[in-house]
Amino acid sequence: MTSQTIKFEIEKETKNSIRYKEVPVEGQAPIVGSLYVQKWFAGTAKSLEVTIEKKD
Repeated sequence: MTSQTIKFEIEKETKNSIRYKEVPVEGQAPIVGSLYVQKWFAGTAKSLEVTIEKKD
């Protein structure tokens, strides 16, 4: 089992959600790209961290 923590920064606010863009690790391609999070959860967060766990 492998896990990776990915950092996101706010990119754009839409009607009901906020789009965050991935901050890739230097020298690596983005894993997720963009992430949409509902405003009721995101609140005023300028950045997020998401952990992805890959199960074999």
